[in-house]
Amino acid sequence: QEQLVETGGGSVQAGGSLRLSCTASGFTFKYYNMGWFRQAPGKEREFVATISYDGFFTNYADSVKGRFSISRDNDKNTMSLQMNNLNHEDTAVYYCNAGGGVRGETPTPGEIWGQGTQVVVSS
Repeated sequence: QEQLVETGGGSVQAGGSLRLSCTASGFTFKYYNMGWFRQAPGKEREFVATISYDGFFTNYADSVKGRFSISRDNDKNTMSLQMNNLNHEDTAVYYCNAGGGVRGETPTPGEIWGQGTQVVVSS
């Protein structure tokens, strides 16, 4: 079965950094666009960043541009999100996603989701 597992969440003070990782199994990872989405308390799930299947195209939400960097390693079936200069608004559960769109202000997520990893940024 298709599976995504996120790791790397935790608590960090504002201005700090965190790196999330997503490990894929059960499907041919290198053929899938990937992305990160997040959901804060009381809010809908929102797009954070996406990357094309070959890593050529990346896309970021305006709120994280210049601070976050998405990457992937198709040889290891992994995707990462490097988060720098974190602020309180970044507090959310972050979800790994496979099979969605890449471009646009609100890329459509694919059908494969991870369980999520909690990120808490203290103000």
